[in-house]
Amino acid sequence: MVAVTPTVSRAARGRRRWEGTPLDVDRDVPALLLKVGSYPIHHGSVGAVRSLGKLGIDVYAVTEDRFTPTALSRYLKEALVWPTTGAEDAEELVAGVMALGERIGKRAVLVPTDDEAALLVAEHADVLERHFILPDVAPGLPRQLASKSGLAELCRNHDAAAPKGGTPSSVAELLTMAREIGFPVVLKNDQAWLRLTNPAVASTTVVANAAELEQLVASWSSMPAVIVQEYLPRDHAEDWIAHAYVGKDPDSTVVFTGIKLRSWPPHAGVTAVARSLWNADLAQRTAAFCDAVGFRGIADLDWRLDSRDGVYRLLDFNPRLGAQFQMFETEDGVDVVRAQHLDLTGRARPTLPQIDGRRFVIEHLAVPAALAYRGVPDPQWSLSTNGAGRSPRDKRAWSSVGDPLPALAVIVRLGFPAARRLTTMIVRPHVHADPVVPTPPSEPSPLVAVQPAVVARPAASQQPDGVVSADEAPTT
Repeated sequence: MVAVTPTVSRAARGRRRWEGTPLDVDRDVPALLLKVGSYPIHHGSVGAVRSLGKLGIDVYAVTEDRFTPTALSRYLKEALVWPTTGAEDAEELVAGVMALGERIGKRAVLVPTDDEAALLVAEHADVLERHFILPDVAPGLPRQLASKSGLAELCRNHDAAAPKGGTPSSVAELLTMAREIGFPVVLKNDQAWLRLTNPAVASTTVVANAAELEQLVASWSSMPAVIVQEYLPRDHAEDWIAHAYVGKDPDSTVVFTGIKLRSWPPHAGVTAVARSLWNADLAQRTAAFCDAVGFRGIADLDWRLDSRDGVYRLLDFNPRLGAQFQMFETEDGVDVVRAQHLDLTGRARPTLPQIDGRRFVIEHLAVPAALAYRGVPDPQWSLSTNGAGRSPRDKRAWSSVGDPLPALAVIVRLGFPAARRLTTMIVRPHVHADPVVPTPPSEPSPLVAVQPAVVARPAASQQPDGVVSADEAPTT
């Protein structure tokens, strides 16, 4: 049995129980944020604690220690200290999760925050449902969606575009595939959950030529599970984000869309700055794909629009909560975490549109990203809803006047070693391309015929200046 050390947070001693909201939530049903592996600096977990905690829902979270940003949030009911590495046997992890359920004492809505946890929950739902309320998803589907080769197969089977690529079984085959695709190419871990135990690359890696690729593979002791894909040039591409909660009933499903403005590391890393931007075509594609494959639950999808052919290509499907989900919210306060809790507890979900034009900033990544992107201005509409200054609806990942300790914990934990590492990356030269102002294509989506679930769409008056949503764009 795995030892779980419960730690009562300051929130449990004196928390603002409920901040006014029109949502009819069931406060008798708690929630547990589940993670596998060590990544204490995770703004998605803090955001989920705040989102549900502000509704008066008791939120529990697995943490590495008592002083992680998540553990220090005033909205957390209890931090359950349970360090894991991701190398544990599934049986050991399931036993640990069941111990958490015993500790909570009520059936709780379970919210995985990483691929490892999402796969564990889906594949052992028959055991875990004793203590937890779970979406009804096929046990093997999340693993297939999280695998790059599995996702590519699903895209082929369901008429969704994906980058050209393949999964080599040997170094020789990798080199051949890369030459056939044409350099530069992109390398990714085929199975994201193996990044903790047997990674091919540390993160998504752009390889410029054959010499670089040969140098990389020389560092491998054995052939890892890797996928090689075509590289879509920055000056012809837009990175779009879609977050969704997909319920069994179409009326319980919500889809949000937005666009990535800056990433860290530059142009190939995680989101540093993004903006909520309604794209009806992409929302329908997302809902239709989830419906076609039978996915249920929270999902975070990355799409790339190639402006040369107007095609959205599905890059990643994360079958769990995405870290930047806080960017998306409806006018009546529903995000994907709240949507799941409402649905799984049998409460109705309001259907107001998404808040459009919200700029989302991950502070500790936005600073180095701003330096790396120097000389590359954001499109005019990305500055605010009126093109000047900060929108009052902008959001920060960590900073919160009412919940300051998580941000302070980030500052302390990052410290000077991280600053030195970031400085090293910043001074590397970067080739910048002129930004392309996102304009959803005017041609109707090939998936429009598939009726998607309800999506959160803004009123026309909420669109940023100069940006036209796909359903309002003129057809030619």
